[in-house]
Amino acid sequence: MNSDRNLVVIGAGVIGVAIAYELQRRGLAVTLVDRDAPGRGASYGNMASIAVTEFMPASRPGIWAQMPKWLLAPEGPVRIRPGYMPKLVPWFLRFLAASRPSKLRDLEAAGAVLCRRVYEDLDALLKETGLTHMLTAEGCLSLYTDEAEFRADREHIAILERFGFRHDILGGNAIRDLEPAVTTKIGKAVLFPDNRSITDPYKLVTALSEKFEALGGKIVRGNIAGFEQGENGVEALRLADGRRLAAEKVVLAAGAFTARLSAMLKEPIPLETERGYHTQIMAPHISMRHSIIWPARAFMVTPTAGGIRVGGTVEMAGLDAPPDYRRAKVLVKRAKEALPELRAEQTSEWMGHRPALPDTVPVMGRSAKRRNVWYATGHGHLGLTYAATTGRLMADLITGVEPPVDMKPYRVDRF
Repeated sequence: MNSDRNLVVIGAGVIGVAIAYELQRRGLAVTLVDRDAPGRGASYGNMASIAVTEFMPASRPGIWAQMPKWLLAPEGPVRIRPGYMPKLVPWFLRFLAASRPSKLRDLEAAGAVLCRRVYEDLDALLKETGLTHMLTAEGCLSLYTDEAEFRADREHIAILERFGFRHDILGGNAIRDLEPAVTTKIGKAVLFPDNRSITDPYKLVTALSEKFEALGGKIVRGNIAGFEQGENGVEALRLADGRRLAAEKVVLAAGAFTARLSAMLKEPIPLETERGYHTQIMAPHISMRHSIIWPARAFMVTPTAGGIRVGGTVEMAGLDAPPDYRRAKVLVKRAKEALPELRAEQTSEWMGHRPALPDTVPVMGRSAKRRNVWYATGHGHLGLTYAATTGRLMADLITGVEPPVDMKPYRVDRF
């Protein structure tokens, strides 16, 4: 191993930690930098789902059809703060461009390629770190009141069938056999057996960061103030407190905050934040084995972190606006429609920033402008899902190993 810590990964969420661990495991000397402790950003409050069936682009026709209704509803699943709308125009134009039928097929394929690899990479990572107990055996149930709701989600199911992802369609009694707490108003469901859950996503990140440190990796707390650049690219990072970190290679994996870092390097990325909310309920008075989603109500419930987590919603308001926890309360109200016996006692509310690209496909690869800089960002709702695979693919790219998949669809300069 090199004596100098010459590779710096910026971002200590699940993506950054997975990359740092894999690079350190392969013999590089890695420093992991974040303004906060590992796992305290979006990884802290995600919905704990390994959601291998949720790779399809958000710009598909079924979403466009519902968007006006969602935006106009005061408690709808998508909200754009009026003052932020002008800043979103360029992003929305790219979102619109990603809705062309030919483009959609390419984006679906790019997501499916990653999701097909998920368990190969995740199982290997959990096994070698001794964390296999953190992956549950149960899948996810998608709920529908009636045939009309099911038909409205048929586009999603059709995409899964085209790419060969497992799912089982269930009727009323079979639903309650799996999850007795689900209301009898639900007449149909689809079981996604491979959409398993993590018992506590925050603890997974902290455990991986500890494994990284045990291999000799170093974790530094600090805000990135700028980059020192020379003939060979980035030579050092400058922290806000005056510290300087020398770097021969740099990986930008700071989630929704990566756009600010790329702007410092004059390499803008159309990266926005989809602000998501959750309520963690520690005394729900029901038990659940599976996670559930209700597409028509746009929320998810997952048994995780010692209780039940209710989350979902999309709020476009940027990185700096204060949280609006009314969004979290709406989600709990909807969860009680699906789970009539649910009680919201001993609760905590949270808001986090999902890194959203307009085409829903993450950026993974070398900078187009700085030869010693790489990007791994824009994983959207699938950061936890893609983490182990991203760690593997990025480590291959950085160490000169041929990745097992074509990385062109994930390049930073595709927009």
